Amino acid sequence: MQWKGSVGGVTKHPERKRRAVVVGSGPNGLTTACLLAREGWQVDVYEQGSRPGGAARSAPVLGEGTIVDMGAAAHPFGIASPAFADLDLQAHGLTWAHSRYAMAHPLDDGRAAFLSRGLDTTATQLGEDASRWRHVHGLVTRGLDKHLENVLGPVLRFPPHPVKMAAFGALALLPARTLARAAFETEEARVLFSGSAVHAITPPAQPLTASFGLLFGSLGMVHGWPVAVGGTQSVVNALVRVLESFGGVIHTDHPVEDLREFSGADAVVLNLTPAQVSRLKGVELSHRASRIMKKWKYGPGSYKLDILLDGPIPWSNPEVADATTVHVCGGLDEIQLAESEAAAGHLPEKPFVLVCQQQAADPSRGPKDATVVWAYAHVPQGFVDKQATMRILRQIERFAPGFRDRILKVVENSAVDLERWNPNLIGGDVGGGATSGIQALRRMPYKLGPGLYMASSSTSPGGGVHGMPGEWVARKVLHDFS
Repeated sequence: MQWKGSVGGVTKHPERKRRAVVVGSGPNGLTTACLLAREGWQVDVYEQGSRPGGAARSAPVLGEGTIVDMGAAAHPFGIASPAFADLDLQAHGLTWAHSRYAMAHPLDDGRAAFLSRGLDTTATQLGEDASRWRHVHGLVTRGLDKHLENVLGPVLRFPPHPVKMAAFGALALLPARTLARAAFETEEARVLFSGSAVHAITPPAQPLTASFGLLFGSLGMVHGWPVAVGGTQSVVNALVRVLESFGGVIHTDHPVEDLREFSGADAVVLNLTPAQVSRLKGVELSHRASRIMKKWKYGPGSYKLDILLDGPIPWSNPEVADATTVHVCGGLDEIQLAESEAAAGHLPEKPFVLVCQQQAADPSRGPKDATVVWAYAHVPQGFVDKQATMRILRQIERFAPGFRDRILKVVENSAVDLERWNPNLIGGDVGGGATSGIQALRRMPYKLGPGLYMASSSTSPGGGVHGMPGEWVARKVLHDFS
Protein backbone atom coordinates (compact mmCIF):
# COMPACT_ATOMS: atom_id res chain seq x y z
CA MET A 1 0.00 0.00 0.00
CA GLN A 2 1.47 3.31 -1.09
CA TRP A 3 0.95 6.81 0.28
CA LYS A 4 2.02 10.17 -1.06
CA GLY A 5 4.99 11.88 0.49
CA SER A 6 4.96 15.30 2.09
CA VAL A 7 3.50 18.14 0.03
CA GLY A 8 2.49 21.68 0.81
CA GLY A 9 -1.02 23.06 1.03
CA VAL A 10 -4.05 21.21 -0.25
CA THR A 11 -4.05 19.02 -3.35
CA LYS A 12 -6.45 20.44 -5.91
CA HIS A 13 -9.15 18.38 -7.59
CA PRO A 14 -11.09 20.97 -9.63
CA GLU A 15 -14.05 18.66 -10.21
CA ARG A 16 -14.79 18.54 -6.47
CA LYS A 17 -16.83 21.35 -4.89
CA ARG A 18 -15.68 21.18 -1.26
CA ARG A 19 -12.27 20.52 0.24
CA ALA A 20 -11.42 19.06 3.63
CA VAL A 21 -8.12 18.52 5.38
CA VAL A 22 -7.78 15.91 8.10
CA VAL A 23 -4.80 16.24 10.44
CA GLY A 24 -3.88 12.84 11.87
CA SER A 25 -4.63 9.41 10.40
CA GLY A 26 -5.95 7.40 13.32
CA PRO A 27 -9.21 5.48 12.82
CA ASN A 28 -11.33 8.51 13.72
CA GLY A 29 -9.59 10.83 11.27
CA LEU A 30 -9.73 8.21 8.53
CA THR A 31 -13.43 7.56 9.19
CA THR A 32 -14.22 11.26 8.75
CA ALA A 33 -12.08 11.35 5.62
CA CYS A 34 -13.85 8.32 4.11
CA LEU A 35 -17.34 9.66 4.79
CA LEU A 36 -16.59 13.12 3.36
CA ALA A 37 -14.85 11.68 0.29
CA ARG A 38 -17.85 9.43 -0.29
CA GLU A 39 -20.01 12.55 -0.44
CA GLY A 40 -17.85 14.02 -3.18
CA TRP A 41 -15.48 16.14 -1.10
CA GLN A 42 -11.81 16.47 -1.97
CA VAL A 43 -10.09 15.07 1.10
CA ASP A 44 -6.41 15.20 2.04
CA VAL A 45 -5.15 13.49 5.19
CA TYR A 46 -1.86 14.67 6.71
CA GLU A 47 0.13 12.31 8.92
CA GLN A 48 3.41 13.17 10.63
CA GLY A 49 4.58 9.55 10.65
CA SER A 50 5.66 7.32 7.80
CA ARG A 51 2.50 5.20 8.02
CA PRO A 52 -1.14 6.00 8.76
CA GLY A 53 -2.90 4.52 11.75
CA GLY A 54 -2.26 6.48 14.93
CA ALA A 55 -2.49 4.11 17.91
CA ALA A 56 -3.94 1.39 15.67
CA ARG A 57 -0.66 0.39 14.04
CA SER A 58 1.11 -2.98 14.13
CA ALA A 59 4.78 -3.85 13.63
CA PRO A 60 7.19 -6.83 14.00
CA VAL A 61 8.92 -5.36 17.07
CA LEU A 62 9.56 -8.81 18.61
CA GLY A 63 11.41 -10.06 15.56
CA GLU A 64 10.83 -11.58 12.17
CA GLY A 65 7.56 -13.43 11.88
CA THR A 66 5.84 -11.52 14.70
CA ILE A 67 2.94 -9.08 14.46
CA VAL A 68 2.63 -6.79 17.47
CA ASP A 69 -0.20 -4.34 18.02
CA MET A 70 1.58 -1.16 19.04
CA GLY A 71 -1.57 0.27 20.58
CA ALA A 72 -5.10 -1.10 20.57
CA ALA A 73 -5.40 -4.89 20.43
CA ALA A 74 -8.92 -6.31 20.95
CA HIS A 75 -12.04 -4.73 19.52
CA PRO A 76 -15.46 -5.31 21.09
CA PHE A 77 -16.60 -1.90 19.81
CA GLY A 78 -14.86 -2.29 16.45
CA ILE A 79 -16.88 -5.30 15.37
CA ALA A 80 -20.10 -3.60 16.49
CA SER A 81 -19.26 -0.14 15.10
CA PRO A 82 -22.02 1.41 12.96
CA ALA A 83 -19.37 3.54 11.25
CA PHE A 84 -17.26 0.54 10.23
CA ALA A 85 -20.37 -1.32 9.09
CA ASP A 86 -21.44 1.66 6.98
CA LEU A 87 -18.02 1.75 5.31
CA ASP A 88 -18.11 -2.05 4.86
CA LEU A 89 -14.53 -2.58 6.03
CA GLN A 90 -14.83 -6.33 5.75
CA ALA A 91 -15.34 -5.93 2.00
CA HIS A 92 -12.01 -4.05 1.97
CA GLY A 93 -9.87 -6.74 3.57
CA LEU A 94 -10.70 -6.62 7.29
CA THR A 95 -11.34 -9.99 8.94
CA TRP A 96 -12.29 -10.45 12.59
CA ALA A 97 -11.08 -13.51 14.50
CA HIS A 98 -12.55 -14.93 17.71
CA SER A 99 -11.18 -17.30 20.34
CA ARG A 100 -13.23 -19.74 22.42
CA TYR A 101 -13.66 -17.14 25.18
CA ALA A 102 -14.01 -13.41 24.63
CA MET A 103 -12.34 -12.68 27.97
CA ALA A 104 -11.03 -14.47 31.06
CA HIS A 105 -10.20 -13.37 34.59
CA PRO A 106 -8.08 -15.84 36.60
CA LEU A 107 -8.19 -16.03 40.40
CA ASP A 108 -5.52 -17.14 42.88
CA ASP A 109 -6.83 -20.62 43.64
CA GLY A 110 -6.93 -21.78 40.03
CA ARG A 111 -10.51 -20.69 39.47
CA ALA A 112 -11.27 -18.34 36.58
CA ALA A 113 -14.24 -16.43 35.24
CA PHE A 114 -14.98 -16.52 31.51
CA LEU A 115 -16.96 -14.25 29.21
CA SER A 116 -18.36 -16.33 26.35
CA ARG A 117 -20.34 -15.58 23.22
CA GLY A 118 -23.91 -15.84 24.43
CA LEU A 119 -25.61 -14.57 27.58
CA ASP A 120 -26.81 -18.02 28.67
CA THR A 121 -23.42 -19.65 28.08
CA THR A 122 -21.67 -17.05 30.22
CA ALA A 123 -24.33 -17.11 32.94
CA THR A 124 -24.32 -20.90 33.23
CA GLN A 125 -20.58 -20.88 33.97
CA LEU A 126 -21.20 -18.55 36.92
CA GLY A 127 -23.12 -21.12 38.96
CA GLU A 128 -25.21 -19.54 41.71
CA ASP A 129 -24.92 -16.14 40.04
CA ALA A 130 -26.34 -17.40 36.74
CA SER A 131 -29.80 -15.89 37.14
CA ARG A 132 -28.40 -12.64 38.54
CA TRP A 133 -26.00 -12.31 35.59
CA ARG A 134 -28.87 -12.85 33.15
CA HIS A 135 -30.99 -10.27 34.97
CA VAL A 136 -28.28 -7.57 34.98
CA HIS A 137 -27.11 -8.08 31.40
CA GLY A 138 -30.30 -9.23 29.72
CA LEU A 139 -31.53 -5.66 29.57
CA VAL A 140 -28.54 -4.60 27.46
CA THR A 141 -27.92 -7.72 25.39
CA ARG A 142 -31.53 -7.58 24.18
CA GLY A 143 -31.56 -4.90 21.53
CA LEU A 144 -27.85 -4.15 21.97
CA ASP A 145 -27.65 -2.27 18.67
CA LYS A 146 -30.27 0.22 19.90
CA HIS A 147 -28.29 0.72 23.09
CA LEU A 148 -25.20 1.37 20.97
CA GLU A 149 -27.09 3.99 18.97
CA ASN A 150 -27.81 5.69 22.30
CA VAL A 151 -24.28 5.63 23.72
CA LEU A 152 -21.98 5.81 20.68
CA GLY A 153 -22.62 9.48 20.17
CA PRO A 154 -22.92 12.76 22.06
CA VAL A 155 -23.80 12.01 25.67
CA LEU A 156 -25.68 15.23 26.33
CA ARG A 157 -28.41 14.84 23.72
CA PHE A 158 -31.90 13.38 23.51
CA PRO A 159 -31.28 9.68 22.77
CA PRO A 160 -32.78 8.03 19.68
CA HIS A 161 -34.20 5.25 21.87
CA PRO A 162 -35.22 7.00 25.11
CA VAL A 163 -36.94 4.02 26.73
CA LYS A 164 -33.82 1.90 26.24
CA MET A 165 -31.65 4.72 27.60
CA ALA A 166 -33.82 5.14 30.69
CA ALA A 167 -33.62 1.44 31.49
CA PHE A 168 -29.85 1.35 30.83
CA GLY A 169 -29.19 4.53 32.82
CA ALA A 170 -30.75 3.17 35.99
CA LEU A 171 -27.80 0.81 36.37
CA ALA A 172 -25.19 2.63 34.27
CA LEU A 173 -25.02 5.61 36.64
CA LEU A 174 -23.79 3.42 39.50
CA PRO A 175 -20.18 2.70 40.42
CA ALA A 176 -19.21 -0.70 39.00
CA ARG A 177 -17.99 -1.89 42.40
CA THR A 178 -21.33 -1.00 44.02
CA LEU A 179 -23.32 -2.84 41.37
CA ALA A 180 -20.98 -5.86 41.41
CA ARG A 181 -21.30 -6.22 45.19
CA ALA A 182 -25.06 -5.70 45.23
CA ALA A 183 -25.90 -7.91 42.27
CA PHE A 184 -23.51 -10.87 42.59
CA GLU A 185 -22.49 -13.31 45.29
CA THR A 186 -19.48 -15.00 43.67
CA GLU A 187 -16.08 -13.47 43.15
CA GLU A 188 -16.10 -14.81 39.58
CA ALA A 189 -19.13 -12.72 38.60
CA ARG A 190 -17.86 -9.67 40.45
CA VAL A 191 -14.44 -9.65 38.76
CA LEU A 192 -15.90 -10.45 35.35
CA PHE A 193 -18.08 -7.35 35.62
CA SER A 194 -15.59 -5.03 37.32
CA GLY A 195 -12.70 -6.01 35.06
CA SER A 196 -14.75 -4.90 32.07
CA ALA A 197 -15.55 -1.63 33.86
CA VAL A 198 -11.83 -0.87 34.29
CA HIS A 199 -11.64 -0.18 30.55
CA ALA A 200 -12.90 3.24 31.63
CA ILE A 201 -9.38 3.76 33.09
CA THR A 202 -11.14 4.95 36.23
CA PRO A 203 -11.44 3.26 39.65
CA PRO A 204 -14.60 1.11 39.68
CA ALA A 205 -15.83 2.93 42.81
CA GLN A 206 -16.46 6.00 40.63
CA PRO A 207 -19.99 6.78 39.39
CA LEU A 208 -20.84 5.81 35.80
CA THR A 209 -18.25 3.01 35.67
CA ALA A 210 -21.05 0.43 35.74
CA SER A 211 -21.90 1.59 32.22
CA PHE A 212 -18.54 0.27 30.99
CA GLY A 213 -19.05 -3.04 32.75
CA LEU A 214 -22.49 -3.42 31.20
CA LEU A 215 -21.41 -2.43 27.70
CA PHE A 216 -18.12 -4.32 27.45
CA GLY A 217 -19.64 -7.47 28.91
CA SER A 218 -22.71 -7.28 26.69
CA LEU A 219 -20.67 -6.60 23.59
CA GLY A 220 -18.53 -9.64 24.33
CA MET A 221 -21.57 -11.85 24.79
CA VAL A 222 -23.33 -10.61 21.64
CA HIS A 223 -20.54 -9.76 19.18
CA GLY A 224 -17.42 -11.09 20.90
CA TRP A 225 -14.10 -9.35 21.66
CA PRO A 226 -12.30 -10.17 18.43
CA VAL A 227 -8.87 -9.30 17.12
CA ALA A 228 -8.16 -8.19 13.57
CA VAL A 229 -6.46 -10.86 11.48
CA GLY A 230 -2.97 -9.66 10.68
CA GLY A 231 -2.96 -7.05 13.45
CA THR A 232 -4.95 -3.92 14.27
CA GLN A 233 -3.14 -2.31 11.33
CA SER A 234 -5.61 -4.29 9.20
CA VAL A 235 -8.41 -1.99 10.40
CA VAL A 236 -6.39 1.01 9.24
CA ASN A 237 -5.51 -0.61 5.92
CA ALA A 238 -9.19 -1.25 5.24
CA LEU A 239 -10.04 2.38 5.98
CA VAL A 240 -7.23 3.51 3.67
CA ARG A 241 -8.60 1.34 0.87
CA VAL A 242 -12.06 2.84 1.35
CA LEU A 243 -10.63 6.36 1.29
CA GLU A 244 -8.60 5.72 -1.84
CA SER A 245 -11.64 4.21 -3.56
CA PHE A 246 -13.38 7.59 -3.16
CA GLY A 247 -10.36 9.58 -4.34
CA GLY A 248 -8.99 10.67 -0.97
CA VAL A 249 -5.24 11.16 -0.54
CA ILE A 250 -2.97 10.50 2.45
CA HIS A 251 0.23 12.51 2.85
CA THR A 252 2.70 10.85 5.21
CA ASP A 253 5.86 12.31 6.79
CA HIS A 254 4.06 15.63 6.98
CA PRO A 255 3.92 17.16 10.48
CA VAL A 256 1.47 20.03 10.84
CA GLU A 257 2.37 23.02 13.01
CA ASP A 258 0.33 25.87 11.51
CA LEU A 259 -3.24 25.51 10.24
CA ARG A 260 -2.79 28.52 8.00
CA GLU A 261 -1.07 26.05 5.70
CA PHE A 262 -4.58 24.91 4.81
CA SER A 263 -6.29 28.26 4.41
CA GLY A 264 -7.86 27.10 1.15
CA ALA A 265 -9.80 24.26 2.78
CA ASP A 266 -13.48 24.55 3.63
CA ALA A 267 -13.11 22.31 6.68
CA VAL A 268 -10.14 21.24 8.78
CA VAL A 269 -10.63 18.18 10.99
CA LEU A 270 -8.16 17.50 13.81
CA ASN A 271 -7.63 13.87 14.84
CA LEU A 272 -5.83 15.26 17.90
CA THR A 273 -6.41 15.79 21.61
CA PRO A 274 -6.58 19.22 23.32
CA ALA A 275 -2.88 19.29 24.26
CA GLN A 276 -1.80 19.07 20.61
CA VAL A 277 -4.41 21.55 19.46
CA SER A 278 -3.12 24.09 21.96
CA ARG A 279 0.35 23.86 20.37
CA LEU A 280 -0.84 24.58 16.84
CA LYS A 281 -0.56 27.99 15.23
CA GLY A 282 -3.39 29.54 13.27
CA VAL A 283 -6.13 28.06 15.47
CA GLU A 284 -9.35 30.05 15.96
CA LEU A 285 -11.41 28.48 18.75
CA SER A 286 -14.96 29.28 19.78
CA HIS A 287 -15.46 30.55 23.33
CA ARG A 288 -17.08 27.25 24.35
CA ALA A 289 -14.30 25.09 22.91
CA SER A 290 -11.63 27.29 24.47
CA ARG A 291 -13.29 27.12 27.88
CA ILE A 292 -13.56 23.31 27.85
CA MET A 293 -10.03 22.89 26.52
CA LYS A 294 -8.49 25.02 29.28
CA LYS A 295 -10.05 22.74 31.92
CA TRP A 296 -9.22 19.50 30.10
CA LYS A 297 -7.58 16.81 32.24
CA TYR A 298 -5.76 13.67 31.20
CA GLY A 299 -6.17 10.36 32.98
CA PRO A 300 -3.70 7.73 34.21
CA GLY A 301 -1.03 6.49 31.85
CA SER A 302 -0.27 3.03 30.55
CA TYR A 303 2.93 1.02 30.79
CA LYS A 304 3.11 -1.51 27.95
CA LEU A 305 5.13 -4.69 27.50
CA ASP A 306 5.40 -6.75 24.34
CA ILE A 307 6.71 -10.19 25.22
CA LEU A 308 7.89 -13.14 23.15
CA LEU A 309 7.66 -16.56 24.82
CA ASP A 310 9.08 -19.91 23.76
CA GLY A 311 5.59 -21.42 24.06
CA PRO A 312 2.12 -20.64 25.42
CA ILE A 313 1.51 -18.83 28.71
CA PRO A 314 1.42 -21.57 31.43
CA TRP A 315 -1.82 -20.45 33.10
CA SER A 316 -2.75 -22.28 36.33
CA ASN A 317 -6.19 -22.70 34.80
CA PRO A 318 -5.44 -24.04 31.28
CA GLU A 319 -8.72 -22.75 29.87
CA VAL A 320 -7.49 -19.16 30.24
CA ALA A 321 -5.26 -19.86 27.22
CA ASP A 322 -8.43 -19.97 25.11
CA ALA A 323 -9.25 -16.28 25.71
CA THR A 324 -7.81 -13.50 23.56
CA THR A 325 -8.22 -10.95 26.39
CA VAL A 326 -7.26 -11.71 30.00
CA HIS A 327 -7.72 -9.38 32.97
CA VAL A 328 -4.98 -10.10 35.51
CA CYS A 329 -5.54 -8.64 38.97
CA GLY A 330 -7.18 -10.95 41.50
CA GLY A 331 -10.39 -9.99 43.30
CA LEU A 332 -12.69 -6.98 43.32
CA ASP A 333 -10.95 -5.17 46.18
CA GLU A 334 -7.57 -5.60 44.52
CA ILE A 335 -8.92 -4.14 41.28
CA GLN A 336 -10.23 -1.09 43.14
CA LEU A 337 -6.95 -0.60 45.02
CA ALA A 338 -4.85 -0.87 41.86
CA GLU A 339 -6.90 1.63 39.90
CA SER A 340 -7.17 4.03 42.84
CA GLU A 341 -3.41 4.04 43.33
CA ALA A 342 -2.74 4.71 39.64
CA ALA A 343 -5.28 7.54 39.60
CA ALA A 344 -3.67 9.04 42.74
CA GLY A 345 -0.22 9.05 41.13
CA HIS A 346 1.24 5.90 42.71
CA LEU A 347 2.50 2.74 41.03
CA PRO A 348 0.28 -0.11 42.28
CA GLU A 349 2.07 -2.96 44.04
CA LYS A 350 -0.32 -5.32 42.27
CA PRO A 351 -1.43 -3.48 39.12
CA PHE A 352 -4.42 -4.32 36.98
CA VAL A 353 -2.79 -5.91 33.93
CA LEU A 354 -4.62 -6.33 30.66
CA VAL A 355 -3.13 -9.20 28.64
CA CYS A 356 -3.91 -10.07 25.03
CA GLN A 357 -2.86 -13.41 23.57
CA GLN A 358 -4.07 -12.81 20.04
CA GLN A 359 -2.72 -16.09 18.71
CA ALA A 360 -5.62 -17.82 20.46
CA ALA A 361 -7.70 -16.42 17.59
CA ASP A 362 -5.16 -15.37 14.95
CA PRO A 363 -2.19 -17.75 14.52
CA SER A 364 -0.53 -15.33 12.10
CA ARG A 365 0.68 -13.19 15.02
CA GLY A 366 3.79 -15.28 15.68
CA PRO A 367 5.80 -18.39 14.85
CA LYS A 368 4.22 -21.77 15.69
CA ASP A 369 6.79 -22.48 18.42
CA ALA A 370 6.48 -19.03 20.07
CA THR A 371 3.80 -16.82 21.60
CA VAL A 372 3.43 -13.07 21.23
CA VAL A 373 2.02 -11.52 24.41
CA TRP A 374 0.64 -7.96 24.55
CA ALA A 375 0.26 -6.53 28.07
CA TYR A 376 -0.15 -3.19 29.81
CA ALA A 377 -0.95 -1.80 33.22
CA HIS A 378 -2.49 1.47 34.32
CA VAL A 379 0.17 3.68 35.94
CA PRO A 380 0.48 7.34 36.95
CA GLN A 381 0.59 10.01 34.25
CA GLY A 382 4.00 10.08 32.54
CA PHE A 383 5.38 7.14 34.54
CA VAL A 384 8.81 5.89 33.40
CA ASP A 385 10.25 3.78 36.26
CA LYS A 386 11.19 0.27 35.07
CA GLN A 387 9.93 -1.25 38.31
CA ALA A 388 6.58 -1.27 36.51
CA THR A 389 7.98 -4.00 34.23
CA MET A 390 8.77 -6.26 37.18
CA ARG A 391 5.36 -5.71 38.77
CA ILE A 392 3.55 -6.52 35.53
CA LEU A 393 5.59 -9.69 35.01
CA ARG A 394 5.07 -10.67 38.64
CA GLN A 395 1.31 -10.28 38.34
CA ILE A 396 1.20 -12.55 35.28
CA GLU A 397 3.54 -15.07 36.95
CA ARG A 398 1.18 -15.18 39.92
CA PHE A 399 -1.54 -16.73 37.74
CA ALA A 400 0.81 -18.50 35.34
CA PRO A 401 3.73 -20.05 37.31
CA GLY A 402 6.78 -20.45 35.10
CA PHE A 403 5.79 -17.55 32.84
CA ARG A 404 9.03 -15.63 33.34
CA ASP A 405 11.11 -18.71 32.55
CA ARG A 406 9.55 -18.80 29.07
CA ILE A 407 10.45 -15.23 28.12
CA LEU A 408 12.69 -14.83 25.06
CA LYS A 409 12.36 -11.08 24.63
CA VAL A 410 10.63 -8.11 26.24
CA VAL A 411 10.07 -4.69 24.65
CA GLU A 412 9.15 -2.05 27.24
CA ASN A 413 7.19 1.14 26.57
CA SER A 414 6.73 3.50 29.49
CA ALA A 415 3.96 6.08 29.56
CA VAL A 416 6.43 8.62 28.16
CA ASP A 417 7.56 6.20 25.44
CA LEU A 418 3.95 5.79 24.34
CA GLU A 419 3.52 9.54 23.99
CA ARG A 420 6.79 9.79 22.09
CA TRP A 421 5.53 7.11 19.69
CA ASN A 422 2.10 8.69 19.34
CA PRO A 423 1.72 12.30 20.57
CA ASN A 424 -2.03 11.77 21.08
CA LEU A 425 -1.21 9.55 24.09
CA ILE A 426 -0.47 12.39 26.49
CA GLY A 427 1.46 11.01 29.46
CA GLY A 428 0.47 7.54 28.30
CA ASP A 429 -3.28 8.27 28.50
CA VAL A 430 -4.83 6.07 25.81
CA GLY A 431 -8.31 7.54 26.27
CA GLY A 432 -7.74 11.10 25.06
CA GLY A 433 -8.52 12.52 28.49
CA ALA A 434 -9.86 11.44 31.86
CA THR A 435 -13.24 9.69 31.85
CA SER A 436 -14.05 10.56 35.46
CA GLY A 437 -16.08 13.46 36.82
CA ILE A 438 -17.58 15.94 34.40
CA GLN A 439 -15.41 14.71 31.51
CA ALA A 440 -17.29 11.42 31.53
CA LEU A 441 -20.26 13.41 30.25
CA ARG A 442 -18.81 16.53 28.66
CA ARG A 443 -16.20 15.68 26.06
CA MET A 444 -14.70 18.18 23.65
CA PRO A 445 -17.16 19.58 21.09
CA TYR A 446 -17.03 18.32 17.52
CA LYS A 447 -16.83 21.88 16.22
CA LEU A 448 -13.98 23.97 17.62
CA GLY A 449 -14.43 27.13 15.60
CA PRO A 450 -15.21 28.42 12.09
CA GLY A 451 -14.46 25.54 9.71
CA LEU A 452 -12.50 23.73 12.43
CA TYR A 453 -13.51 20.36 13.90
CA MET A 454 -12.16 17.70 16.26
CA ALA A 455 -12.53 13.95 15.66
CA SER A 456 -10.63 12.05 18.32
CA SER A 457 -10.99 10.08 21.54
CA SER A 458 -11.36 13.44 23.31
CA THR A 459 -14.79 13.80 21.72
CA SER A 460 -17.84 11.59 22.29
CA PRO A 461 -18.17 8.67 22.59
CA GLY A 462 -14.50 8.48 23.62
CA GLY A 463 -11.64 6.05 23.12
CA GLY A 464 -11.53 2.80 21.21
CA VAL A 465 -11.08 1.66 17.63
CA HIS A 466 -14.62 2.21 16.34
CA GLY A 467 -14.47 5.42 14.30
CA MET A 468 -17.61 6.88 15.87
CA PRO A 469 -16.16 10.32 16.73
CA GLY A 470 -15.12 10.46 13.09
CA GLU A 471 -18.63 9.64 11.90
CA TRP A 472 -20.21 12.30 14.10
CA VAL A 473 -17.78 14.94 12.88
CA ALA A 474 -18.47 13.99 9.26
CA ARG A 475 -22.19 14.46 9.96
CA LYS A 476 -21.48 17.86 11.52
CA VAL A 477 -19.35 19.00 8.58
CA LEU A 478 -21.91 17.86 6.02
CA HIS A 479 -24.70 19.59 7.97
CA ASP A 480 -22.74 22.84 8.20
CA PHE A 481 -22.08 22.88 4.46
CA SER A 482 -25.46 21.62 3.28
